Amino acid sequence: MLNDVPDKIKNIERIFYPQSIAVLGANNVKGTVPGDILTNILKAQFKGIVYPVNPRERHISSIKTYKYVIDIEDPVDLAVIVYPSSVMHMALEQCGQKGIKGAVIISAGFKEVGGQGIEREEQIKEIAHKFGISFIGPNCLGVINTDPAVMLDASFARKMPEEGNIGFISQSGALCTAVLDYARAKHIGFSKFVSIGNKADVSEVDLLYYLKDDPKTKVILLYLEEISDGLDLVKAAKTVIEKTGKPVLAIKSGRTHAGASAAASHTGSLAGSDETCDAAFKQAGIIRCDDIEEMFNKAIAFTYQPLPKGKRVAIITNAGGPGVLTTDASIRCGLELPKLKPETTEILKKSLPKTANINNPVDVIGDARADRYNVAVSSVLKDDNIDGVFIILTPQSMTEIESIAHEISRISSLFTKPIYTSFMGEADVAPGIDILQRNKIPHYILPESMPEAFAATYKFGKRLEEKPEPVEPFKDVDIEKANSILNEAIAHGKKYLPEEEAAKILEAYNFPLLKSGLATSPDEAVKISEELGYPLVMKIMSDDIVHKFDLGGVILDIKTKVEAFDAYNRIIDNVKKLKPDARIKGIYVRKMIPPGEEVILGLKRDPSFGPVIMFGLGGIFVEIYKDVSFRIAPLDNISVNKLITETKASEILSGARGRIPRDIKSLKECILRLSQLAVDCPQIKELDINPLIILEDGKGSFVADTKIML
Repeated sequence: MLNDVPDKIKNIERIFYPQSIAVLGANNVKGTVPGDILTNILKAQFKGIVYPVNPRERHISSIKTYKYVIDIEDPVDLAVIVYPSSVMHMALEQCGQKGIKGAVIISAGFKEVGGQGIEREEQIKEIAHKFGISFIGPNCLGVINTDPAVMLDASFARKMPEEGNIGFISQSGALCTAVLDYARAKHIGFSKFVSIGNKADVSEVDLLYYLKDDPKTKVILLYLEEISDGLDLVKAAKTVIEKTGKPVLAIKSGRTHAGASAAASHTGSLAGSDETCDAAFKQAGIIRCDDIEEMFNKAIAFTYQPLPKGKRVAIITNAGGPGVLTTDASIRCGLELPKLKPETTEILKKSLPKTANINNPVDVIGDARADRYNVAVSSVLKDDNIDGVFIILTPQSMTEIESIAHEISRISSLFTKPIYTSFMGEADVAPGIDILQRNKIPHYILPESMPEAFAATYKFGKRLEEKPEPVEPFKDVDIEKANSILNEAIAHGKKYLPEEEAAKILEAYNFPLLKSGLATSPDEAVKISEELGYPLVMKIMSDDIVHKFDLGGVILDIKTKVEAFDAYNRIIDNVKKLKPDARIKGIYVRKMIPPGEEVILGLKRDPSFGPVIMFGLGGIFVEIYKDVSFRIAPLDNISVNKLITETKASEILSGARGRIPRDIKSLKECILRLSQLAVDCPQIKELDINPLIILEDGKGSFVADTKIML
């Protein structure tokens, strides 16, 4: 089965499916990590052989104990190590000598404590590399595999979770214990459960590739505190989603901008690490969640029910208020509540009381028993206008809570359309909720959560239908020229490229630019103006000035040589008054671009995800309106379309409210050229094209201003 896969994946298979385990550092003391690890392995009824290893013990839990791992006579697949960090290198060295290829290092005291801990972590990485060992950890809770073929609980969690189809990967061990408790209460099962800790060797990326081919796993959940290999994560998640159709859901903590350093460009200030992470997740198809409850609300929808074939939903309720709240939430989530077919309403009319609402939402009235829910749910599911059903129950004195739960479970097995439920309350409805959860019917405490989960599954299904649209690289670009300009600027210690040099970079990539010139005197400004033709724009050129408008360094719509002469002097005077120490190179003179819609294109290089492309409403108010979206370069056509349509600017460009439709085709070409430039020229740290002026449809677009930070 694993002959054609990389050694690391084979080793991970040994970690999850060992035939023998050595627990290095095990002891007889209950309530300690070494003692509880061994106890959990035994309590889970592991199907293989367990070898405790401890130089001070002859036996633990009535099992013969070995002084050292190399003393074990038989082969060992997995080492679970709980020795102190100070001797971990010796333990791992012996594992290598024994020929063990998989390890779980539980112990803390490594990179997370700094200082010597960093050195210790590097030391065990070197040993693992030398012997070809793949290990999870250090500083982790451990690993769990609920497959009945192995029954592995190599962790110090309180209890083994139920068997299920969810693979869970977490950087936080403490969060793992809370998740296990939360899931157990809701009868949510797992296929594989992994605490990766410091992920010094096996990472979330490796585990994504492993779970991709794991037949026991239908849904993959991630909890991440830091992302070190963003591009690898995106690639792995895309591979999982596109090759297998398995959804990947993630929580990435650290969403705020606290401590973020100021950026020089609009793109740099708007494309923070969280916005970049959002963009990368969207591009990969990862469904980002804000908290554990949202993650599991969506996970159970994926793992318990089929993907909806459309976004048309019906609501069945015995209370009007919750039905209205769920209706509002459905509309907010982009779902539709269509009219039921006449034959459906006829069945409902005959079977429900006259006071019942037989439209959508269907109100079966507060005194509804199981028979009314049975008729309503069955008839609505048969309706061709409906793709899924939300069922709400509030407990009245006559409500048959358990019977209704049983009926919903039975009906669900007869249809391929998804059913979500919300039995509102806590104590009275608890037995019914338990029945639903045991029968794998998604249940939500708040009915408004049902549309959010349904919308996530619907959008995921639509994404699976998308066909990749690869982009041919532009051949009319001069990479050597661009790199030459950038390298020379860096060699001279420049942090920014002045506009005339930035324009040369864009020229090398064939961006649409109008003719220009640099004047160093009023007379030269007039001469250049006469050569270019009017109207014109003039701008200050200085390495010390980034935002020219703020200093009166830009004058627009210059129409005569007298105005050109005067504009030159006014700009120089403005800058000398407001920034007297600025080193002025001259005045940049450029042909005025015809009126159009102003947008911004941007580039920022992220340390984890690489080049990030930004698009949005441009001009001087870009940071006020913040109507921007992001994607990771290189972009394909689908990414470009989504980059544009996620913004309000797209409606303006398309001609909303009687506006002139703009040349979106030329805009897309500019974005793709920027994507190629971003990949080809890693010297660029940040770049703004602001504004890019989009003319009427068919008339193109032009770069009005650009900034490049090195």
